[in-house]
Amino acid sequence: MASKDPQRLSYLSSLVVSKKPTNVPIASGQQLFNIGNYVVRVKMGTPGQQMYMVLDTSNDAAFVPCGGCVGCSSNTLFAPSTSTTFGSVDCSVPECTQVRGSLSCPTTGSVVGSSTACFFNQSYGGDSSFYATLSRDSLGLANDVVPNYAFGCISSVSGTSIPPQGLLGLGRGSMSLMSQSGSLYSGIFSYCLPSFKSYYFSGSLKLGPVGQPKNIKTTPLLKNPRRPSLYYVNLTSVSVGRVPVPIAPEHLAFDPNTGAGTVIDSGTVITRFVQPAYEAIRDEFRKQVNGTFSSLGAFDTCFVSQNEAVIPTITLHFEGMDLKLPMENTLIHSSATPLACLAIASAPNNVNSVLNVIANLQQQNLRIMFDTANSRVGIAHEVCN
Repeated sequence: MASKDPQRLSYLSSLVVSKKPTNVPIASGQQLFNIGNYVVRVKMGTPGQQMYMVLDTSNDAAFVPCGGCVGCSSNTLFAPSTSTTFGSVDCSVPECTQVRGSLSCPTTGSVVGSSTACFFNQSYGGDSSFYATLSRDSLGLANDVVPNYAFGCISSVSGTSIPPQGLLGLGRGSMSLMSQSGSLYSGIFSYCLPSFKSYYFSGSLKLGPVGQPKNIKTTPLLKNPRRPSLYYVNLTSVSVGRVPVPIAPEHLAFDPNTGAGTVIDSGTVITRFVQPAYEAIRDEFRKQVNGTFSSLGAFDTCFVSQNEAVIPTITLHFEGMDLKLPMENTLIHSSATPLACLAIASAPNNVNSVLNVIANLQQQNLRIMFDTANSRVGIAHEVCN
């Protein structure tokens, strides 16, 4: 009997399912929808309806424009009536209280055993809002399907900032993809964003531990109770060329009491520093470039670019990891003039911000890995154009 054990063990080993990497295509929304965000190609419902949803690491709940939407800008709307797995979420379900925004659920006079759909109104982008029904349906990501995925089915929109075909939330809250997918992805995902000028779905969202880079430098992932959905990291200093920029520590410090610190965000377009930190970086950059500078739109350090080989490299120093920004992540070029601009800015004057935000223009052609299970963020150079 014992002599047959090796054969039995070989058989048991063969029962292991070989998990293939889950790679969801990413493209620049600039080329598809004239927006500064990146979009992922997903499928909603059964059978799957293809949608190009904005990839957002700072939002939790997903939402898509649904058939009959008033004010929606896209001709591609999700049709719940054709999905065999679609259903609305009842007000009594916990998810209804977890979605951000003002809810529309009866608090008194409801009949025991009756059901009421969970409606909510949510602001987005500062100047826009939408009205939606919290719903459930299958979410298709490459070859994977996440069943009963809770999302907002939008019925009306006000303003122009709402992503045309919806948003996929990859934040850290209970309504995000990582939370709703349970153990499927083990709390690990990464993405590589192609150049914002790219027309192709050459970027990728990798979900789960399989296929993630093995040798990747990491920095601790921090959690701030003031903004629990955001991915905080410890940015300790910044260099321009070989010169450390003199930034007072309090302008970079992580503070759980005020929500201050540095976050990595896929939804913001250009990296923003609090004003004193930005001005110190900008002044050192100007000193080393030694040119005549002008302003253009959001950028105040534009110059005629003749030899970019002499432009100093900006290095972000994180705890345990340094990131040297490639030139395409440092400069942005005007399409109408011969100007190149430092693609970093100060937080807007009308925003009382204590946040420094590492944005998507500075993340082009980098593999950014979020490992919530081990509380770390990894960054590696990777060409995904």
